[in-house]
Amino acid sequence: MRLRTVLATLTAGLAAATTLAAAGPADARPATTTAADTATGHACSPAVSLAGFSDALDKTTFDGTFVGNFSALALDRDGSLAALSDRSSLFGLEAKTLAPRSVVPLADESGAALDSEGLAVDRDGTRLVTSETEPSVRRYRAEGEILDRLPVPASLLVAPAGRATANQTFEGLTLLPGGRTLLASMEYAISGDSAGIVRFQTWTRTRGDHFRLAAQYAYRADAGLGVPEVQALPDGRLLVLERGFTTGVGNTVRLYLADPRHATDTAGVANLTGQDGVRPVRKKLLADIVNCPSLGATAEQPQPNPLLDNIEGMVITGRTKGRVEVLLVSDDNQNAAQTTRFYRLRVRV
Repeated sequence: MRLRTVLATLTAGLAAATTLAAAGPADARPATTTAADTATGHACSPAVSLAGFSDALDKTTFDGTFVGNFSALALDRDGSLAALSDRSSLFGLEAKTLAPRSVVPLADESGAALDSEGLAVDRDGTRLVTSETEPSVRRYRAEGEILDRLPVPASLLVAPAGRATANQTFEGLTLLPGGRTLLASMEYAISGDSAGIVRFQTWTRTRGDHFRLAAQYAYRADAGLGVPEVQALPDGRLLVLERGFTTGVGNTVRLYLADPRHATDTAGVANLTGQDGVRPVRKKLLADIVNCPSLGATAEQPQPNPLLDNIEGMVITGRTKGRVEVLLVSDDNQNAAQTTRFYRLRVRV
């Protein structure tokens, strides 16, 4: 989403790619790891280290399309990256160099552009894409043709049809292990729920690769922050990004490890207040990105760490020895004061 349009009212680049190649209450203590993770001096926390970042695609174009406004990343079946722009474009990127290889325009059934925010690549190569407009989840062929549209609970629709606020709906999207369950995260609370409690909606795969509505869970975000992205781990836990923006200060971005496996199904709970006996998704802080080394990054606007920007997309790109390799991307909103920046993290989970 275009973060400033929502968060500016709340109270609460490595040059190019040189280093890129190289619930109940939240537990605020970072997960532990070994000394090897911090030996490089690029530690963000005991659990997370920064392998590098790249501004190489900032303010560039490909095939006549602006490269930026990135809201989501996904790993394609051939190992390349799919990168979703919230201006209704889906890019294919080379995984290591990030060089654009293709761009496909997306649209709704009437041909109108999407406010495209969440992305998952299915086992057959089709693309599952959320749009914040309604909100919606659609299945597309790789070439951009619509195959299906998933049902959405009435309460999660934008008012007056439902209880959600425009530009604060489905942001994150991920397929859980095995590919039978799809999960989407709302960015902020819906009307009637306490501030900070966001809903995670799931769908179960049916015949013909359609999806039906399934369980829903409550997730409590930190004060003033929303949830722009979720990614499933092989054991069913989730990596969750939380993000906020304060005018004159800059961005807050935190990475959490979350476990929905014993959370209450809230699909039938009208109002989530935090005092209703609901077991929310448990979460554990992995890192506050403000604590990562800047590695020479610069920012065109005030930031508590010049490395920070409007980080919105995340994908798990690999796994080695108890760690996952994670790629993040920022949404520059096509704004001269912001940067399209990719970040490679090593995360112990």
